[in-house]
Parts: sequence; structure tokens; C-alpha cells
Amino acid sequence: MKQIGSTQTESDVSLGIPANTVMAYSLIELYVKCNGQFELCLFSNNGGFEKVRSKDDIEEDGIMDLRGNFDANSHLNLNEELDKLSGHFQLLSVLPVAKRSSLLQLLKTTMEDREAVSVLECVLDQLCEGETPDLGDLEESERETVQAILDLVDQCVGKDEDVIRSSLLSAIHLIVSAMDGMTDEGLSMLGSCCSPPVLQALQILVQHVAAGSGETLSLRDAGLAVLTEEDVYQRTESLFGHSEVTLKREEDTLRTEMKDQPGYLPLVMSITVKGLASLV
Repeated sequence: MKQIGSTQTESDVSLGIPANTVMAYSLIELYVKCNGQFELCLFSNNGGFEKVRSKDDIEEDGIMDLRGNFDANSHLNLNEELDKLSGHFQLLSVLPVAKRSSLLQLLKTTMEDREAVSVLECVLDQLCEGETPDLGDLEESERETVQAILDLVDQCVGKDEDVIRSSLLSAIHLIVSAMDGMTDEGLSMLGSCCSPPVLQALQILVQHVAAGSGETLSLRDAGLAVLTEEDVYQRTESLFGHSEVTLKREEDTLRTEMKDQPGYLPLVMSITVKGLASLV
């Protein structure tokens, strides 16, 4: 910046970029606290400024809110965060088998296109806020996916069960938001791991990472046997690697190890895996 650009900082921040400059960039929302500290948002539309509230005003909304509590450099209590979200996974797991299978396939197809994931996340966010999104601006494939998900939700709840419908949309929104928070490479790897046996094995690994016990797992266990297939293991190792978690295999045993200061990547990967596994 000091060499080729200019910056000015007051109440607003401006950035001067020389003409004909080639740039690569990404955007992520910030949540600014009253004490001046700021944090990166896990989910979109959560940015802004902290409001001063009394203890009596603070309520648990049932959906993970890392805006005011998550510090990318702090210790991540993965088990605690996933426990907060167990109700969402449970709600999805009790849907009719055919509906779970259809929803899993829709999410798997969406994962193949990063932009489609972001579009779906935005639409679900509007629906969860009680707004009516304009589907006319979406591409045909995106519109069909959104409509298929809404149809599935309507088929799973009664006409007067607005609360259940809202909860189900929130659960799906949680998974898609977590998908949107994954790296492109991690999302691509997860998309190739969406068969029921592999998802169940991934869920066991996620639970092991969350427990943080450091104990070894046996690949002889029925739930992990699919990881003895070399191509499946390579994809799983890559998925966890792009989520700041290391897999260490020795003969027929396996250990997981979360990297230092992993940020939110292990969390969004774990949410996505547990959410998709609940649809198996």
C-alpha cells in the first residue's frame, strides 16, 4: 500500500488503487464490538456493530452465533459448539427416509457450484428472517433447487405448523451457511464424500475431533471400515486437511489432531458433515 497505493482513515476508510492494477480479493463481513475489537463473521448478514444490551435482554436463539464470542485466535471448543446445534441435527434425522434422501441429493448437487451455495444461503437467510425472496432473479437451476427444498419442507409439515416449518428451514439454513463457510477445496472434497457409508465415517471422525481425547481409532470398526479404501481415505484426509485437522494413519489405526489456532474451519466442516450425516 505504501509503495503503489493510498489509504485514508477517519470515520470511513477509503482505498486508492492505481489504474490497470490486477487484483484478486474476497469479502467477509465484520462484527465490531463496543470496545473497538472486531471479528470475522462465520455467516453472512451477521456483520455490523454490537448493541449495548443488559443481561436480561440476551436470549439464546437456537442458531450458533459466533459474532460476539468467536475469536479466530482463541481455543475452539468444538464439542460445546456442536452440542448447541444438536437440536437442528435431530430435527433433520427424524424426517421421512425418502425426504432425507431427496434433501441430501439436492444439497450434494448444490455443492458442485460454489456460487449456487452462496445463492441458496442468501435465499434461506431471507426466508428465516420472514422475508419473501424474489426467485425471479435466480438462474433456472438455482430457482429449481430452492423450490425443490421449499416443496420438501412443505411436504414434511402440516398446514398450520409454522413453528416446525421455521425450525426446519433454520436447520437447512445452518448446513448451507456452514457449506458456504468452507474453503473451495474442502467443499469440493466433501461433495465427493456424500455416500451414506462415507458420511457416517466422517461423522465419527468429527465427533472424535470434537472430543479432543487424542485416542486412536480402529479402522476395523464397522463405521470406519470404508476408510480402508485408499481413494476414500485420500479424499477424507484432504477434506480434513483443508479444515485445519490432520489425520494420522498407522496400519489399521487412525488419530485426528486439530492444528493450532485453526479458526472457524473445523467448525463449519463439522457442522456440514453432521448436518449431511443426519440426512442419511
